[in-house]
Amino acid sequence: MSGHSKWSTIKRKKGANDAKRGKIFTRLIKEITVAARTGGGDPDGNPRLRSAIAAGKAENMPKDNIDRAIKKGTGELEGEVYEEILYEGYGPAGVAVLVECMTDNRNRTVADIRHYFSKSSGNLGESGCVAWMFEKKGLIQVEKEKYDEEELMDFALEAGAEDVVEEASTYQILTNPDEFSDVRDALEENGVEFFEASVSMIPANTIAVTEEKQAISLLKLLENLEDHDDVQNVYSNFDIDDELMEQLS
Repeated sequence: MSGHSKWSTIKRKKGANDAKRGKIFTRLIKEITVAARTGGGDPDGNPRLRSAIAAGKAENMPKDNIDRAIKKGTGELEGEVYEEILYEGYGPAGVAVLVECMTDNRNRTVADIRHYFSKSSGNLGESGCVAWMFEKKGLIQVEKEKYDEEELMDFALEAGAEDVVEEASTYQILTNPDEFSDVRDALEENGVEFFEASVSMIPANTIAVTEEKQAISLLKLLENLEDHDDVQNVYSNFDIDDELMEQLS
C-alpha cells in the first residue's frame, strides 16, 4: 500500500492551491452526476452517491453545487453525458498504473493518456493487463499522530472494518467495499477525523523503484495523469524509499 499512501500525501501537499481545488470540485461533480445517473438521486438508497456527497462536503463543496450535480444526473437539469473508462498500463520500472476516467470524448482522452505514458518511458496496455494486481477496498486514512493504534483498531474492527494498516505517517483503515459507507459513517459519528475516505484500488504487491531518474519520471507521469480534466483517480503499485521520496517531493 506504500505507493497509494505516499502518492496521497503528495497530492494533499499539491492540492492546497485554488487551481487544484477547482480540479477537485470538477471531479467530484462528475462523480456525483454519474452516481445519480446510474443509481438514482436518493443518497439513502444509493451508496455510491452517498459517498460522493460525503467527499464533496469534506472538500467544502457548496450545497448548491452538489444539488445541481444530482439533478444533472437524474435528468432534471441538462448536462454532459460522461462515459466511465478504466485505462491500464506500465510506468517506469515496470510499475503498474490504473487510471479511472470520466469523459465525454473517448478519443481525446485515450490519446492524451497514451501520450503521458509514452512521455515517461511507460506504455498504455490492453484491458486487464494490470487490474488483476489490485483489489477494490474501502480505504479510510487518518493521521497517525492523532490516534493510538490499538484503540483505533479496536474501534474500526467493531465498526466493521477488515484491517488497520500502519504506514509512515498514517493509519489505513480497510473495509469491504459494501461495508465502506457504514464504517465511514460510524467513524464520523464517533469523532474519528480522516483526510481521505473512498473506495479505492489497493495493490496486492508493490514494486520497489530505487533509481532516482525512474522515480522522477514515475512521479511526473502520475502528476500529469492526475492533472488531466478527464481523470478521476490514479492508482499505482510503486514503493519508493522514504528518504528518496522526501527528496523528490
